[in-house]
Amino acid sequence: MSVAPDYPRTLTIDGAAVETAERFEVIDPSTGRPFASAPSVSPVQLDSAVRAADAAYRTWRRDEPARQKALLAAADAVDAAAGDLAAILVTEQGKPLRDARAETYAVSLWLRYYAGLELAPEVVRDDEKGYAEVHRKPIGVVAAITPWNFPLTLGMWKIAPALRAGNTVVIKPSPYTPLATLALGEVLRTVLPPGVLNVVTGPDPLGASLTTHPLVRKISFTGSTATGKKVAAAAADDLKRVTLELGGNDPAVVLPGANIADIAAPLFWSGFINNGQTCLAIKRVYVHESQYDELVDALASIANGVKVDQGLVEGVQLGPINNKPQYERVSGLVEDAIAAGANVAAGGSRYDRDGYFFRPTILSGLSDGVRIVDEEQFGPVLPVLTYRDVDDAVVRANDTMYGLTASVWSDDPEHAAEVAGEIDAGQVTVNAHGSAITPDLPFGGHKHSGIGVENGPWGLLGFTEIQVIAGPSRRRAPD
Repeated sequence: MSVAPDYPRTLTIDGAAVETAERFEVIDPSTGRPFASAPSVSPVQLDSAVRAADAAYRTWRRDEPARQKALLAAADAVDAAAGDLAAILVTEQGKPLRDARAETYAVSLWLRYYAGLELAPEVVRDDEKGYAEVHRKPIGVVAAITPWNFPLTLGMWKIAPALRAGNTVVIKPSPYTPLATLALGEVLRTVLPPGVLNVVTGPDPLGASLTTHPLVRKISFTGSTATGKKVAAAAADDLKRVTLELGGNDPAVVLPGANIADIAAPLFWSGFINNGQTCLAIKRVYVHESQYDELVDALASIANGVKVDQGLVEGVQLGPINNKPQYERVSGLVEDAIAAGANVAAGGSRYDRDGYFFRPTILSGLSDGVRIVDEEQFGPVLPVLTYRDVDDAVVRANDTMYGLTASVWSDDPEHAAEVAGEIDAGQVTVNAHGSAITPDLPFGGHKHSGIGVENGPWGLLGFTEIQVIAGPSRRRAPD
C-alpha cells in the first residue's frame, strides 16, 4: 500500500517547476518494485540551477532580516505540508509513519532555530590604535548532497544554516529517495525568492557534476566515507570549501555493574533507530564478561518482539532496509559473521516476503577482526562483544578509522563521563546514545568520520568566510 501522492514531481530551478525529458524509477523498499518516477536533470538544466543560485545570491546575501523572515515562513509552509511529506518518506524510504512525521517536524525545527540565530560582527579593537571588527560573510552557491536514510532532516541541516548565512543552495538528494526532497522544493518555492533554493535529482554521476561546477563555492555532503573522499578530491581542484559528515562505527561501552534491565531497551533502540540505517546508531556494544550473557539475552528478547512491516501498518516499529545494494550488504555481513563463529541470539536472516525486510539481529561470540565488528553495517544488526578490563574496552572502541559518536553506560555517571573523555569521537554521551542531536549542538566526526561540523552556531559559521574591517578609531575624542 502506498499513500505517496502519485502526480509527477518536478525540479525546482529559479523558483519554478521544471520538467525533464528523462525520468528514473523510484523503488518502494517494502515491495522491491517501482512505485513512481523522478525527474532526471540534464546537464543544461543543472547549469541553469547553479546559475540561478549564483544570480539570486547577489541580492539574498544583502538583507539579513529578510532572510530570517523567509526562514520562518518556510517553517510554516513545511508544517502545513507535513502530512504529505511524511507519506512520501514512508513509501520511498521505508520508515514507519511515526518516524516520518518526526523527520518532517525536525525540518521546521531547524528552520526556526536558524531564523532566530544572530550573526553579529565581533568588535576586536576600538581604541587609540584604531578600529577592527570581524565579519562573517556568506560564501556563495552551496551544493548540498544528502543520503537516503534521513533525506529531509539531513537536507535541512544544510539548507537552513546556508540560507541564514546568506548563501544560496542547489540540493541533490540520493536517487533512492528523491521524491520527498523534490516535494520540499515545491513547498518552499512558494515562500523563498527565486533561485535561493534549487532542487535537482538524477542518477549518478549527478553529484560529481554538481560538485565540479565552477560557480559552486561550498560543498556540504553527508554520505559514505568512500564517496566523501571523492568529494574532497573534487573540491580541492577548485579550492571549494567542504563540510563532510561521513560514516561511523559507533561503539557503546557498558561499564561493570550497570543495571542491564534499565539500559537494555535504550541500548537496543540506539542501535536499531531507523532500522540501523543511521550514521550515529550504535554499531557494536562492549560489555563486561560478568554481564555479557545477561545483556545478550535482554537484547535478543527485545529483537524477537519487534514488529517489522510496511511503514503504514498499525503498530509497526521497523520497516525494510531502504535499497537492494544495502540489503545485500547487510545479508553478506551477517553470513560472514556466522561463518566466523558468531552465535545468532536473534534474527540472522531475511524475511520470506517481498521487499527488503531483514530480521532484527543480535550476534554474540565475536571479537574484533570480523567484518560486522570492524565495518559500518548500516542495518538492523548489532554485535555484542565482551571485555575484562575497561581500559582495554576503550582501546578497542577507539581502534577504528571512524570517530563519529559513542556512548558509555553506567550506574556511576561521573565515572562514565571520565571514560567518555577517553573515547575518540565527535560526540560521546552518557547513559544514552545520540541524545545530543539538537539544533543548538555541533555534530561532526573525528578521523574518517568527517571534516567540519553541522548544527548550532558552529554549523552556521561553516557556511561563512571571515572578513576583517579595520581603520581609524571610531571612538569620539572627548570634548
